[in-house]
Amino acid sequence: MNKTFANFFSLFIPRKNARKKWRKIFMYGPMRAICTEKLLKKLRNEKPPPPNYYLTVCAIVKNEASYFQEWLEWHIKMGVEKFYIYDNESEDNTAEILEPYIKSGLVEYVFWAGKKQQTLVYYDCLEKHRLHARWIAFIDLDEFIVPLKDKTIPDFLKRFEKYPAVEINWLVYGSGGAKRREEGDVMDRFRYHSVPNHALNRHVKSIVNPLRVFCVDAHIAAIVSDCAVDSHEEPVKKYFHNREPQLDIIRINHYAVKSYEEFLIKRNRGRITKNKQYDLEYFEKYDLNDVKI
Repeated sequence: MNKTFANFFSLFIPRKNARKKWRKIFMYGPMRAICTEKLLKKLRNEKPPPPNYYLTVCAIVKNEASYFQEWLEWHIKMGVEKFYIYDNESEDNTAEILEPYIKSGLVEYVFWAGKKQQTLVYYDCLEKHRLHARWIAFIDLDEFIVPLKDKTIPDFLKRFEKYPAVEINWLVYGSGGAKRREEGDVMDRFRYHSVPNHALNRHVKSIVNPLRVFCVDAHIAAIVSDCAVDSHEEPVKKYFHNREPQLDIIRINHYAVKSYEEFLIKRNRGRITKNKQYDLEYFEKYDLNDVKI
């Protein structure tokens, strides 16, 4: 079902969180969702063998090779065992940078062409790896998952195994006034972030159990029965825009703009969810430097 019909039918659902969930189902395709749910129920009832990996990450990328090593090494240190990387027509040295990780088995690399492909990539990843991973986190290369109360991300997730998905809030980091890209890692170069209760930090990213979720978009998962929980193990009843950010147990450091020079490169790269560039207002909106760490 196309976006127009999905938007139309979802208008008849009063609660926003439910409306967003069913919009995803309409986009995914109602019959496809029913068939997938039946398949997932069958797989769960058959008690499939243990997955190959406890925690994996899925990401769609384009011309971000220079950021890969830091991002990969951070998440490896935090307990990620496998990365499903979808290369959306990169023209830089992404494949070269990833080669040693591919050879070691840490990265599964897929070249994926087309525009506005993020959601389709997420569908593909879930369908291919339902039996391979206990958890799949769906994040971007400017996002770093940071557990605050646990040593690793799996330590955090052990408490959530009865749930289909966990939603984790952003913490937006600004440019710190940097005009040009300098040497060093992203997490070292950008030390200023927004106030924790800023509205932008209400955004979430999802870590899902692929045997209980049939599709995911840029932020949340669609689940026919049951519901996701937040980082406090509270069931998600409201859409994330209507909830206060939770940043005390785990968070996602979101380096949305970096330096102004890097933002302009990101702007020229275009958006993976829309056929347009980031505008300069995006930089002003996300360049938040209220708190220094």
